[in-house]
Amino acid sequence: MVDFGGDSDDKLAYFQAVTGLEDRDLCAEILAAHGWDLELAVSAITSTSSGGGTSGAAGSSGQQDDGDWRDVDVSARELGNVAVAQPPGLAWKLVTLPFSVISGSLGLISGAVGLGFWVAGGVLNYSMGMLGLRSPSGGPTGDDSSPLTSISAAATEALDFVAAFEREYGSSHPAFVTEGFMDALQRSRQSFKLLFVYLHSPDHPDTPAFCGGTLCSEPVVAFVNENFVSWGASIRASEGFKMSNSLKASRYPFCAVVMAASNQRIALLQQIEGPQSPEQMLSVLQKVVEDSAPVLVGARLEAEERRNNMRLREEQDAAYRAALEADQARERQRKEEEERLEREAAEAERKRKEEEEALERAAREAAEKEATLARRRQEKAMSLGDEPDKGPNVTQVLVRFPTGERKERRFHSTATVQSLYDYVDSLDCLKAEKYSLVSNFPRVVYGPEKLPLTLKDAGLHPQASLFVEVDL
Repeated sequence: MVDFGGDSDDKLAYFQAVTGLEDRDLCAEILAAHGWDLELAVSAITSTSSGGGTSGAAGSSGQQDDGDWRDVDVSARELGNVAVAQPPGLAWKLVTLPFSVISGSLGLISGAVGLGFWVAGGVLNYSMGMLGLRSPSGGPTGDDSSPLTSISAAATEALDFVAAFEREYGSSHPAFVTEGFMDALQRSRQSFKLLFVYLHSPDHPDTPAFCGGTLCSEPVVAFVNENFVSWGASIRASEGFKMSNSLKASRYPFCAVVMAASNQRIALLQQIEGPQSPEQMLSVLQKVVEDSAPVLVGARLEAEERRNNMRLREEQDAAYRAALEADQARERQRKEEEERLEREAAEAERKRKEEEEALERAAREAAEKEATLARRRQEKAMSLGDEPDKGPNVTQVLVRFPTGERKERRFHSTATVQSLYDYVDSLDCLKAEKYSLVSNFPRVVYGPEKLPLTLKDAGLHPQASLFVEVDL
């Protein structure tokens, strides 16, 4: 590789001469993405297209290595049979795996094109991985191939592209799916729609006008969203850069219409390069939709027929199973009815005995609980002693219960707060076991920490009014 020092113009000219790309802005972006390293930039271009031509050049290798799809050859004889012309209408160009250029489909004018070894290699790599035929080193024979960007990375790139596009041009735009190219292609196939591809060149001078005036115009957005699955990518990102090479994008803005075909074929239906007005864009897209409608309708009808046949088979199988099980069900029902009656009789007897035992047990427990409470009240009353007469060292205490009932008693001022709780426990006025004695104005809760205090020390002398507050 020739070293041009730091001369960007010389590097740009040399890069154009080596790669054959005519768009200087695109070449400048590719070189900038690789730090103006000519060797890295050229290697990135040739790694996705070496070993075979795309639209007008035969591969240099005459032998195909099954372990590395980058070396697949397209013979000159195959390319010689393809008519290359300016199509007056829709040009349907196909790529299949392994690579061969397929021409002539549905009577439409054909042309030679390669969607790139990255796309084909990614489909093959994914398919063989699903079948368990891909070796741990990455290829069918252990060679290091260049597969598609991983699903998570591709989805991240798609999300970043949509976010950046909306920041620049707003939220009114084609509904770009936030997933990788192959996933978007599969989505379009499942929904019987074409895939609209937009490759975004952020620094191209025509990009802002095209995005703001054409791609984001209301008629274009409505038509694309109704008739296509949309996928977009920046050529600065991995998938966008590889797709720009695969589709041989030479001018920007760049759009394409792609369709998933059978037997691992990918059909490139239309490329739209350079600035376009909304009317021009709509005209091209409408023509593509009209010309591809028979294929899409046929695919939809075929899928519907398969679903109907499958549903019919399922209904027939269900009817057969229902008839087969009818007699068995009646016999089972008779036996189950007999068993049910026996079980119900046994269950009724068991419940009757359980209810009798529960009533007896509840009665015993209630009696035991009442006896325990009575003993407790008696013990608490005895611990209080006799009620003292009025005097300077006697505290008058009024206790209010939640029911509104009031009880009043005199205590020695040296008695503890615990004696107030004993007094409440000795009365048959409260069913709750956990409660607190509380005074208002100011509010004071006489909890466990205040039980050892005397009534005088607790501020309840010479008289106090307390409320019983049940703890929840």
